[in-house]
Amino acid sequence: MSMKIKELPELERPYEKLEMYGEKVLSDAELLAIIIKTGTKEETAVQLAQRLLSLNNTEEENLKFLQTLTIQELMEQKGIGKVKAIQLKAVGEIAIRMFRTSNYNKKIIKKPQDLAKILMSDLYYQKEEIVKIVILNTKNEILKIEDIAKGGTNLVNIPIKDILSEPIRMKAPKFILVHNHPSGNPTPSQKDIVFTDELNKASQQLGLIMLDHIVVGKMNYVSIFSLERKTQV
Repeated sequence: MSMKIKELPELERPYEKLEMYGEKVLSDAELLAIIIKTGTKEETAVQLAQRLLSLNNTEEENLKFLQTLTIQELMEQKGIGKVKAIQLKAVGEIAIRMFRTSNYNKKIIKKPQDLAKILMSDLYYQKEEIVKIVILNTKNEILKIEDIAKGGTNLVNIPIKDILSEPIRMKAPKFILVHNHPSGNPTPSQKDIVFTDELNKASQQLGLIMLDHIVVGKMNYVSIFSLERKTQV
């Protein structure tokens, strides 16, 4: 039989601690234990949660690393079956969506940082490259954010017509291209820079204004347009 949280001494029960003192007094392991619910014959739910936390091999001491683990990787841990793994993934996604800017329509983009803040939570810790186009009106208000490519497709292999088709269809005057570097380093490659120049030239020929190409890394970003201007100066 698995050891349940209710079988722990009262002062060690995360449920009771949260009810009596509030959620902020609970450790990361205790919060996870509430989701996990039961441990194993050898471990309590809290101990199992502590073992999960020990898997963190990132530089940051927080729970975000759990979202990088797949269901299969979670299930490799003793005491974590399919249901618990799915629950942990679901909780991670809920956390991401709670911090996501849901109402971005009509939000004005004045500088690269404005857009980076909106998309950072979506692209943070992604294991695959995602390319997005942000379509804007004449006032730089966001009309739409659309995924152009995801996964194994390299940015430079995406046909320019596929990128520009949606702003053309919407008759929108401006757009910003955004993609992430799963490595965490947002420094654009030379290919990124060359592709940006080609896309910008193609946009001008079609009467579109490309405002920027932003590369997102691990809670940081680089504006290729700003980088080019600094290089030119």
